[in-house]
Amino acid sequence: MSTTEALACQRHLFEVPPEISYLDAAAWSPLPRAVRAAGEAGILTKSRPWEHPREAIPAWAERARAAAAGLIGAAIDDVAIVGSISHAMAVAARNIEPAPGGRLLRVADEFPSLRFAFDHLAAIRGLVVEEVARPRDGDWTAAMLDAIKRPGAPPLALATLTPLHWTDGGLIDLDRVAPAIHRAGAALVIDATQAVGAVPVDVARWRPDFLAFPTYKWALGPYGLGFLYAAPRRQDGTALDDHVGNRPTAVGARRYDRGELNDPVALFMAVTGLELIAGWGVPAVANRLRGLTDRLAEAAAPLPLSVAPRHLRAPHILGLRSPGGFPVGIADRLRRDGVFVSERSQALRVSPHVWADEDDLTRCIAALQRELGGETEHRPGT
Repeated sequence: MSTTEALACQRHLFEVPPEISYLDAAAWSPLPRAVRAAGEAGILTKSRPWEHPREAIPAWAERARAAAAGLIGAAIDDVAIVGSISHAMAVAARNIEPAPGGRLLRVADEFPSLRFAFDHLAAIRGLVVEEVARPRDGDWTAAMLDAIKRPGAPPLALATLTPLHWTDGGLIDLDRVAPAIHRAGAALVIDATQAVGAVPVDVARWRPDFLAFPTYKWALGPYGLGFLYAAPRRQDGTALDDHVGNRPTAVGARRYDRGELNDPVALFMAVTGLELIAGWGVPAVANRLRGLTDRLAEAAAPLPLSVAPRHLRAPHILGLRSPGGFPVGIADRLRRDGVFVSERSQALRVSPHVWADEDDLTRCIAALQRELGGETEHRPGT
């Protein structure tokens, strides 16, 4: 598909019933029918190994590696196959040695998988952990740039960032922030969980030391499989575990491959989902999702809700906030109305993917109108 061609709704490729508005891709996505079929084929392969030689499976691992590399602008040899983001971040933390006394910079309320390994690293290396507070104006990019160059601060040693805040889609423009980090001489680790598959990601532009993403959200794949990009200068490090596939003689980032890699179920599913996205083109996906979240933001305007300005939010996630706080249990009641969203850090996180259509938006807004117009116990505002 041309990146300039509009991407139509792809609901026919999924098993989402017409009465269900599943707007929670940022939590995990439903599987496309083709990905489910690929998983079933993988189960059959393991069920009847005499009919499916296991020697064929490593080629699927390389196909998955190539597909993942293609979505982030990387070379195939720069990508490792891992089990989770926490696995990937532990590898990254093990192979970065920042100077003691420097700063570890991140945003406030960061997802645990991006915090825990680096909290441990900070304790070992004597780093000062600085969390940039949520900006009142919603401009994470400006807040990060100010923090990087803050007068009198310890030297920046490491930044652990995402392209957007996971709770509400607040944009962290790495096209602007990453160069500032590099100018400061710091290492950069990126968790692209909430980006790859939905918006363009380019390691050549951002030049991270490490970048990781799983398949079970925007990449339309299985749980328990992810990918770790390691810059060429970071590919001779130490893996978390040692096995025949990742000995020091392994080529490139394969040094960090997980054990028991050749799982036909996970690999078949991951390849199918990644190649499906590549066929649409990520820019086309992002354009479609921007249209959906823009229409949701416009429809929410008459309600007692606030959203970040368009230029401060990512295309695919809309964070809705209520000045007085949301009614207790709102996400559960929306679910009973067939509308699936998540409540994260006092925001309703609405995250459509390519299966979503206009009926989903209409159902979501109608359900919110019913909720916010009633007399219900509210949480305190923040």
